[in-house]
Amino acid sequence: MPDILILIPARMASTRLPGKPLADIAGEPMIVHVWRRAMAAKLGRVLVATDAPAIAAAVEKAGGAAVMTRSDHASGTDRVHEALAKVDPGRGTDIVVNMQGDLPTLESKSLVAAVAVLLEDRGVDIATLAAEITKPEERNNPNIVKVVGTPVGPARLRALYFTRATAPAGEGPLYHHIGLYAFRRAALERFVKLPPSPLEQREKLEQLRALEAGMRIDAAIVDTVPLGVDTAEDLETARAMLTSRPRDEP
Repeated sequence: MPDILILIPARMASTRLPGKPLADIAGEPMIVHVWRRAMAAKLGRVLVATDAPAIAAAVEKAGGAAVMTRSDHASGTDRVHEALAKVDPGRGTDIVVNMQGDLPTLESKSLVAAVAVLLEDRGVDIATLAAEITKPEERNNPNIVKVVGTPVGPARLRALYFTRATAPAGEGPLYHHIGLYAFRRAALERFVKLPPSPLEQREKLEQLRALEAGMRIDAAIVDTVPLGVDTAEDLETARAMLTSRPRDEP
């Protein structure tokens, strides 16, 4: 079994909801809920990568572990790469999962599904998640990122493009992209060395950098889209969802 490391990048300086990793949800900081979801997947070691001592302290109080990183990273992927180098200088880790710190409702089985893509196919560099869009209003919503892909197996797509537009045209399902990534270590190290690509800059979608460089991304199709907490309204929705639900135990 490959050595798997889940890293959860988290910072306090969110533009729309400052301090959101420490926002209280059902009596615990949001980042702790995310950490519990990762632990429940039972895939391997889980660490929160942060530049904020308060976030690290909250995770450690709950029984987790954190690694301190620089505060000047352009993206969570860059933070994950720094954390990996710090905690695994011996290069024993084979698969690195970048799990966003604002997905407190992500199902643990979705983490397992993403990693399974890499375990099943050595030709895949990066694995991610997708779910079929079922709400008509989301098909044309530019805030809903779509993955355009071709089926390569049961509940799996080979990603050909990611876009904020409504695509592809014609009859058939559209897929909502869920921003969780499982990297082979070599793929992560290659990705962070690449400059921002033209389509990445146009669509404001970091994953297009990998596709433009010829890297293969496959998406596991899952049943539900987790709530991403970006606004105060999202936070209230998360509180309503998680107050009535038993927490995942590590």
